[in-house]
Amino acid sequence: MELTKEDCRKYEAILKEELLTALGCTEPIAIAYGAARAGALLGAVPEKVTVECSGNLIKNARAVVVPMTTDLRGIEAAAVLGAVGGDADRELEVLTTVTQEHLALTKELLAKKICAVKLLDTPAKLHIIIRCEKGGESSLVEIMHAHNHIVHMEKNGQAVYDVPHDAGEVEEGGVDRSCLSLEKILAYAKTTDLSGVMEVLDKQIQCNSAISKEGLTGRWGEMVGQTLLEVYGNGVNVRARAAAAAGSDARMNGCEMPVVINSGSGNQGITVSVPVIEYAKELGKSHEELCRALLVSNLVAIMQKYKVGRLSAFCGAVSAGTAAACGIAFLYGADADILGMIITNSLGNIGGVVCDGAKSSCAAKISSSIEAGLMSYEMAKRGRVFRPGEGLVKDRYEKTIDSFCRMAKDGMEATDREILRIMIED
Repeated sequence: MELTKEDCRKYEAILKEELLTALGCTEPIAIAYGAARAGALLGAVPEKVTVECSGNLIKNARAVVVPMTTDLRGIEAAAVLGAVGGDADRELEVLTTVTQEHLALTKELLAKKICAVKLLDTPAKLHIIIRCEKGGESSLVEIMHAHNHIVHMEKNGQAVYDVPHDAGEVEEGGVDRSCLSLEKILAYAKTTDLSGVMEVLDKQIQCNSAISKEGLTGRWGEMVGQTLLEVYGNGVNVRARAAAAAGSDARMNGCEMPVVINSGSGNQGITVSVPVIEYAKELGKSHEELCRALLVSNLVAIMQKYKVGRLSAFCGAVSAGTAAACGIAFLYGADADILGMIITNSLGNIGGVVCDGAKSSCAAKISSSIEAGLMSYEMAKRGRVFRPGEGLVKDRYEKTIDSFCRMAKDGMEATDREILRIMIED
């Protein structure tokens, strides 16, 4: 497969657009970011905060611990803390500036119930509108389609910032992800000059390894990662699952360590990277070889996920675990045919796992997805692949991905709504 300079430019740009650093689960952090920007625009600590969110934002933000708080959970905590102590210039690391004084004031304001949360009637899966008020002054910030993508701001009802935006299901600007294919991804990973992406890859290795280590040594959530090691031993296939699950254990439960995300998700960022890092250590691979394998895992995840959108009823750990297996297979020298079989086998196995919000059990779903990806690789090495016409499996991996994306985006629309209704019932 011949790779052009334009292909390389696009792939590098995609990685830089996707591999962002975030502190905490990206949905409450997006809310905190919007609130921080609205608070700065207001120029005062608000007396009233109103947060309107799309259903998927509510689903993913309501149960996780907000970082820098120890134990505060949910949308109200994220919004008030962001407005009181966030630094919007840090975007998805908005809460790194929070102090104990900010936290004490946040708890005081939460006790006064200054924050109201409303379900936003919108076709956009990722959509937030935050209003802050004090006296006769008000501010408004609107975020759409990406966690850090502000599209509109107002001060006292007058627009002060606005970019063209549409609540319809469209991706934010940037490089068109349809340029991604397994053949080109492999060619890029094998031949590209790493200098343009080394900084983001090094940060991914450093940050995601660090939170994984914290999850394996501390008491976070239900300790899925530690449980795996206690029960199943210390083989590399178990370590790969345990290390990734442990990172999610910590992240979902308020760990104050940043993560490099993938496809808008810290859990997916952990899943695509940490198992590959573990296998590279086991195989004695060089830093360069690890980085090239991470190019594969990151881009394969994006290739699968971009058609579904940032948020849906489809669990993103599935595509990320599949991508991790592809990165591991690359370390062993696998070609595009093997990677295509891995994707087909993995989606044919666990492609229907639903997302019922960000929470502690995400760690278990990560482990299951990586396990499915590794089994799919073992099948592929033996020439075993699920046949076209069996369920949603088609005759080419691209068509199989399209089948599951269609199921996730269109077919699971009603499922997504029902999940939210069930979650918010008393």
